[in-house]
Amino acid sequence: MPESNVGIWRGQERSSWIRLRTLILLRWVAIAGQVGAITAAQQMYHLQIELLLCYLAIGISVAVNVSAMFLFPENKRLSEFENFLMVLYDLLQLAFLLYLTGGLNNPFALLLLAPVTISANVLGLRAALIVGGTAILLVTLLAQFNLPLRTAEGFILRVPDIFIFGNWAAIIIAAVFMGAYSFRINSEMQTMSEALSATHMALSREQKLTDLGGVVAAAAHELGTPLATIKLTSSELIEELEDQPELREDAELIREQADRCRDILRDMGRAGKDDLHLRQAPLSAVLREAAEPHMQRGKTIHFSAEPGEGADPQQPAILRLPEVIHGLRNLIQNAVDFAEANVWVEMTWTDDEIRVRIIDDGHGFPTQVIGRIGDPFVRRRSGQPEAHDTQDNTDRPGYEGMGLGLFIAKTLLERSGATLSFFNGLDPYKTVPIRPDQSGAIVQLVWPRSKIDAQQGEFALPLGANRPIKA
Repeated sequence: MPESNVGIWRGQERSSWIRLRTLILLRWVAIAGQVGAITAAQQMYHLQIELLLCYLAIGISVAVNVSAMFLFPENKRLSEFENFLMVLYDLLQLAFLLYLTGGLNNPFALLLLAPVTISANVLGLRAALIVGGTAILLVTLLAQFNLPLRTAEGFILRVPDIFIFGNWAAIIIAAVFMGAYSFRINSEMQTMSEALSATHMALSREQKLTDLGGVVAAAAHELGTPLATIKLTSSELIEELEDQPELREDAELIREQADRCRDILRDMGRAGKDDLHLRQAPLSAVLREAAEPHMQRGKTIHFSAEPGEGADPQQPAILRLPEVIHGLRNLIQNAVDFAEANVWVEMTWTDDEIRVRIIDDGHGFPTQVIGRIGDPFVRRRSGQPEAHDTQDNTDRPGYEGMGLGLFIAKTLLERSGATLSFFNGLDPYKTVPIRPDQSGAIVQLVWPRSKIDAQQGEFALPLGANRPIKA
């Protein structure tokens, strides 16, 4: 396809490309319906129709279908522009048949809505608007210009003008409504699909990092003793002479420990290790781990932990779930990005729930989007100038430009059982006391303790020694 034709569609393409064979099959169904309708009108009701022109229009569709079947492979998928041309052709062909058969006096005029709905579902906004506008123009023309339907006796079949106007208005309204509805629903479904795909990728990445950390910790744990022994015996050998037979035993010990190191590394590569102590950590340790990548970004992160009224003063140990760590990390990143100088991470707990609040001293969430925070691709964070959102923030790793950070965080944390609330420190309707300097955005997370506590509840981890590695 020439570059000039493709250029106008760049940036508008949608991910759901349609197979050519699918449109060919649908067109065969349309052709069969058109032939059946014309045959019934002539044979059963003896209407006078321009059969030559009607069959010419249908024959062109047959020729297009047959040519496409032979010229393109079965798995051919149409681009945005090719889909647009196919739908536009079907619209024009149907409009021409309606022109030959009474225009809006023909009850089949409602079929003009089909190409509009298809374009809204499979094409980008620009292409859908062109198809919808063309359909509205054709309906308007068909209301005034058409070849009338005549009976065998020569009488013209037509409905009163008021019904013609009603049909015209109904088709226009239906085209606008169905097109807008289909486009909007399909766009939201695609947006959510892309956002969930990004969330899955983020969770997979965090899972790999967590597994890697466990392997490294297990390696350090298992190899500590043999490596220390090797170091000790090596030091002794350095002090002794090589020809002294009493060192033979030390040399054998070195070889034995080296073999042990080799076996451990081999077994770790095969089976890994399920270290119970690596799957849980104190609440503050998990939050510090989540905040660690953002500790040196020029903002001060303050941590505080205190029990709720009547709660055990000992800090709870929670599950080190990848979704929890990654979700908290995204929320802390967002707070650091927009804070003036300080971010507060506050932890409280009771016997029934664990609560975390992440607060910054920035401008807060804009009131016009605070109700939609957590939806994918909601990008504006503060009421600062537009340049604040489009500058090249090299200190914002992750999903800059996609608007997925809060969506991913919300999705992952809700998956772990958390309930998230977003509000501002200056909100007069806030239900929690906030210090005057904590005037920015606030994210509050509340977990039922049974969902995340590693020592009690339905997901509590079993206690005991680590299971040995088995090759």
